[in-house]
Amino acid sequence: MPSSRPPDAPTPDGGWRGLMTYQPAEQVASNATRRPMIRQIVLSSAVVVAFGIAAVVLGGFAGESLGLATAGMALATAAISLGIVIPTFLWVDRLEPEPTRLLWFAFLWGALISTLGALLLNQLGVQAISELSSSDPLKVGAVIIAPVTEEFLKGLGVALIFWRARREFNGITDGIVYAGIIAAGFAFVENMFYIGNAYAELGTPGLVGVFVVRGLVSPFAHPMFTVCTGLAFGLIAHRRRFSSIWIVLVGYACAVFLHGLWNYSAVEAAQAYLVIFLLVQVPLFIGFILLLRWSRRRESRLLRDLLTGYGINGWYTPAEVAMLADPGERRRARGWARRAGGRRAERAMQAFQDESGELAMVRAHMNADGIDQEWLRREEQLLRLVTDHRRLFVPGV
Repeated sequence: MPSSRPPDAPTPDGGWRGLMTYQPAEQVASNATRRPMIRQIVLSSAVVVAFGIAAVVLGGFAGESLGLATAGMALATAAISLGIVIPTFLWVDRLEPEPTRLLWFAFLWGALISTLGALLLNQLGVQAISELSSSDPLKVGAVIIAPVTEEFLKGLGVALIFWRARREFNGITDGIVYAGIIAAGFAFVENMFYIGNAYAELGTPGLVGVFVVRGLVSPFAHPMFTVCTGLAFGLIAHRRRFSSIWIVLVGYACAVFLHGLWNYSAVEAAQAYLVIFLLVQVPLFIGFILLLRWSRRRESRLLRDLLTGYGINGWYTPAEVAMLADPGERRRARGWARRAGGRRAERAMQAFQDESGELAMVRAHMNADGIDQEWLRREEQLLRLVTDHRRLFVPGV
């Protein structure tokens, strides 16, 4: 077990030397004014106001079109599928959890901003088609307009997180998680409207039918589409160059295609729907599940490889590295800590695991993007926290 004094830490030239005596070649003073705080307050307030306005508009529209009682029942029914989708993406995100504030931003972006924007743009698109073309505007709207607008708006949420939370967007797994949570929020509100309309027109049988098809049979439809865009952003997380924009465009095109194919199967006859569902959607869903498993295993290997470097220099034992890279072992380690030292030790083990995962991602960024003062500061902070929390569940180290 490592000693209580931090022995070594990585340095900008890729080597390792004592952390306690290490001083960066150039110290950068922090901003002494209040402007960073003011900018953060203004930005946060703008986000809250935007979400609030979208919620009020959507709530008013739902109340007017469905009625308050029907809207409330539809909202509760649609929320059931969240119990399937959200835990799945949190499972994928277990090794290096994303900040709660970003997960909430992703969900609210999908549920409020993307939904309201799609509602307005889809109506405008259908109206334009009805005036300019003899084609069935509802079918064209479902197969072409809706996939283009909805995937753009959901993908815009992923792009904002990619842009504003650069130090939290660490790769493929993060892109999948953020995209999936955004799409879950979008599907939640969209399902509420579909379920409410079905209940208003057909009563309980309509409500049950739509809920089974959208909430139970295909709860991952929207996440499956938008994950294509999130995967693309994840691929360029460590090479943020304009020349890589084509990867995002390819991911967006795949999302639009899959979404359009799904909607096409829904607006055609039941026979066509079943054929497309069995021959196309079921294999795609299987591929989607395999992608989630691959992503988590990839992150596990990355975590093990990066923490091994710290282990070689005394920060972790081999047993700790093996535990941190295995979700099952992490769960058993938390149970051991609780039996050995109570809830305080269990919380310390949880913090130790979370901080180790973030430390690995910090090192991944430094390996790919180069060293800067903020990464060094964050690494030093995490190394100290890891050591402090270890002392709580392994006293005397």
